[in-house]
Amino acid sequence: MALNTRSEQTAMSEINVTPLVDVMLVLLIVFIVTAPLLMQAVKVNLPKTAAVSPMKQTRTIQMSIDALGGVFIDQRLIHFDTLEAELKKIAAQDADPNVQLHADESVRYGRVAQVLAMLQRVGITKLAFVTTPSGKVPAPEENRK
Repeated sequence: MALNTRSEQTAMSEINVTPLVDVMLVLLIVFIVTAPLLMQAVKVNLPKTAAVSPMKQTRTIQMSIDALGGVFIDQRLIHFDTLEAELKKIAAQDADPNVQLHADESVRYGRVAQVLAMLQRVGITKLAFVTTPSGKVPAPEENRK
């Protein structure tokens, strides 16, 4: 009589890959069937036009005013007395440059107004104020406090 030392509670050491292969084959068939459908497009005869010159790329200038009132153009500190000359040089290089103004919330509004006036004097008209979204708009009664 032979002794059977293997119990029926032992863990199975082999993985059955048949269901995995079945799922992969089904996915392969789905992709084979749907791929040609994605490539179909509506045939349209587009009108012919004369070639036009590409749009002129304008330079975007990053202008910052820090909490102490220092003015930076593209991370370069500009002395306030020479700011207007620097802006004239920029306006002469580009016909219509874009300026993005980053002003610290604690800077005095007078400094921001001086910079805006300089931008207007040199003829830079494309101006954007860059802000950070806070997620909450204060109620009107909060503004009065």
